[in-house]
Amino acid sequence: MKVRAKKSLGQHFLRDLDAAHRIVELMSRHGGYDDVLEIGPGMGVLTQFLLEHKEYTTSVVELDRESVEYLNKFYPQLRERIFSADFLKLDLTTLFGGKTFGIVGNFPYNISSQIFFKVLENKDLVPEVVCMLQKEVAVRIASKPGNKDYGILSVLLQAFYDIEYSFSLGPHVFDPPPKVNSGVIRLKRNNISDLGCDEKKFIQVVKMGFNQRRKTLRNALRALGLPDNPLMDKRAEQLGVQDFIILTNMAANVPDQAISEIEEPEEE
Repeated sequence: MKVRAKKSLGQHFLRDLDAAHRIVELMSRHGGYDDVLEIGPGMGVLTQFLLEHKEYTTSVVELDRESVEYLNKFYPQLRERIFSADFLKLDLTTLFGGKTFGIVGNFPYNISSQIFFKVLENKDLVPEVVCMLQKEVAVRIASKPGNKDYGILSVLLQAFYDIEYSFSLGPHVFDPPPKVNSGVIRLKRNNISDLGCDEKKFIQVVKMGFNQRRKTLRNALRALGLPDNPLMDKRAEQLGVQDFIILTNMAANVPDQAISEIEEPEEE
């Protein structure tokens, strides 16, 4: 029995067992959590190695019914821990009784950004993420200020996670081969619980700065009427998390609604 990869779900099944083992081994042995959730297990290439680790309990979430049937047949020990659902629609606050859990997976490339925004919404429940995704996105997330790849997700995720780019994989290790290279990254929750600014407004200011990333922030944020500051002469890609926190506090008196109305389509 073999699961047919579905283009509509962005499925590209990893078939390199060595790479799968390396991905699983990036998960912390004692990460402070008892459960691991694998997103999009497909035919279980990562799952088989996850199940070897008894220091945590592995569960999976899979939208593809054919994959769910495959997992039920070949991984019977998982039957009570297969969530046949869309990860983006799961209530993570109740998934493991409100306890923290790690996330791992070969993320569907067409929804990887959405997965990370959901992780951010539940950052206090997710102390660690190990994942494979399109290399371009993986590089962007791990990039530091001053790099052309640095963007919105870089800032937002690095505000709450320490991020490492681990290794790259070519198209040939997948079935079917994607048209892009892939990258594996590891996110580890830092000790920041409060940014020292309005978090919702922080997200808005970051997005607004990068939406016109070729402009200086003096121009990109002009509509906010912020007081003068040396940061305003830089472009968004030159600023770190702390710099955006400063800008957010400078915009403290600007209504959230006013900022959201100003936002333009992203140039990510």
